[in-house]
Amino acid sequence: MPPGSKFWLVGMAILIRGIAYTQGPSEYQMKAAFLYNFAKFVEWPAISGKQASPIALCVLGKDPFDGELARAVEGKNVDGRPFTTRRISEAGAAQSCQVLFVSASEAGRAAEIMKKIAGFSVLTVGDTDQLWENGVMITFLMDRQRVRFRINQGAAERASLKISSKLLSLAQTDNR
Repeated sequence: MPPGSKFWLVGMAILIRGIAYTQGPSEYQMKAAFLYNFAKFVEWPAISGKQASPIALCVLGKDPFDGELARAVEGKNVDGRPFTTRRISEAGAAQSCQVLFVSASEAGRAAEIMKKIAGFSVLTVGDTDQLWENGVMITFLMDRQRVRFRINQGAAERASLKISSKLLSLAQTDNR
């Protein structure tokens, strides 16, 4: 195990268990932190000229983060790549995102959204079963007041994304 791995695993375990204190982080503060960490543990295919470009975290539909997503990634980078956050209103615009959070407001359009980004290496994340059933790669689950997640590794592989075994070990997995 590389140096620092134990600390990472302990930190992620704390995030996954959630903080149930009355003054602790809100649900979407926690989810924003998870989105940042997901980006750290996913490998996208090499695309010429894209290696130095920012990692785009996009929100499709009604934004439940209330600025928390931008705060979670402010000043951070992965492999020298800074983050940008964007709200988008059309699924076609998601093709230029590396991480796409599909809001619950878009659950009724889930199949259409997934068709529009099929063939693009976009990590899709949502928090409804309807999104999960239509192929979103990572779905948040609430367990009492704790944020957890499940990963559809098969969907990630079809998008040419490699999810770290460290992240997979902390999730519920499904290979649909």
